[in-house]
Amino acid sequence: MNKFSLSSRATQLSPFIVMEVLEKAQAMMAQGEDIIHMEVGEPDFATPEPVKEAALRAIKQDDTHYTHSLGKITLREEIARYYWRKYQVEISPEQVMITSGTSPGMLLVFSALLEKGEEIILPDPYYACYPNFIRYVDGQPVFVPVSEDDGFKYRPEDIKKHMSPLTRAIMVNSPSNPTGSVFSSGNLKALAGLDQMIISDEIYNGLIYEGEEHSILEFTDRAFVINGFSKLYAMTGWRLGYIIAPREYIRAMQIMQQNFFICASSFAQEGGIAALRDCEQEVKEMVGIYNERRLYLLGRLKQMGIATRHDPSGAFYALANVKEYTGDSYHLAFEILEKAKVAVTPGIDFGANCEGYIRFSYANSLINIKEGLDRLEVFFKNYK
Repeated sequence: MNKFSLSSRATQLSPFIVMEVLEKAQAMMAQGEDIIHMEVGEPDFATPEPVKEAALRAIKQDDTHYTHSLGKITLREEIARYYWRKYQVEISPEQVMITSGTSPGMLLVFSALLEKGEEIILPDPYYACYPNFIRYVDGQPVFVPVSEDDGFKYRPEDIKKHMSPLTRAIMVNSPSNPTGSVFSSGNLKALAGLDQMIISDEIYNGLIYEGEEHSILEFTDRAFVINGFSKLYAMTGWRLGYIIAPREYIRAMQIMQQNFFICASSFAQEGGIAALRDCEQEVKEMVGIYNERRLYLLGRLKQMGIATRHDPSGAFYALANVKEYTGDSYHLAFEILEKAKVAVTPGIDFGANCEGYIRFSYANSLINIKEGLDRLEVFFKNYK
């Protein structure tokens, strides 16, 4: 091997296609093109004022140094209270680790669980980065196709067919990216009954428009929860997340955190405390606006004949079934960008079972969503 070559670990990662769509759209905008963004899952709202004020106070008080590697005890206690208040789940602050966003949290969880060749079960479609995290630590993703007919939710009998002696955990993301599906208490209870560790990505919890919201911790304590502040509190740039883990895994993950990340930002953690304590009204208003956008988007997709069979009821995403137009969602998405000037995400970014779909994010203004869908309607009417 050439001593100047890249490692296999670096070269095995697949691109995050939504970012490539975004970067192409940004390049077009730099040339004067008017692009409607419906590709990226980033809230278009400003971070709530109590969060910003708390961080500014911390900075002015010189709270700008390293914290405990697990995170500030005050924030960990607040998270424990939050899970009790919302889900009547009792967790100890000692089970909570604060991370610099949920992505480092995923890396720590998969690193703590997986030996070389061991497996994590994922739904297909899935969040695009999950397999890359798993492969990066020498694990293997095992994909269980989930169908539009089932609202893109697991069937436990299908999971059982994919389990093996190498299975270490089952991954669940509810509310889901990219499908917008929300698992019911029955769905989560069935997963908990499979006698496997569960990794529950709950980053979109709180963004639910129909039915009840649940955490996997209501149904089992053999679970890792990955959550954070980016989506619900419009804090993507703050890079603040957390893990709730079984006690026996915390020390190992703490040592990894000390070595790889040290700790999360001290003043961002103060913002997280304010988010949990003081932003209920701001969240309620944002959720109401998201739902207005969701209902409008779904109505237009139905008019165009590309809506999925079950309405997505969480997060801020909807898939559209475009199989009558193409079996190549990647090229279709870039053609839509070039011709209609609307940025959408190709389904293939989320797995082979999502081919033939495109994903819309409604984390954009209703005015922009209306304009984007007007353009798309013209595009599909003229599509050859």
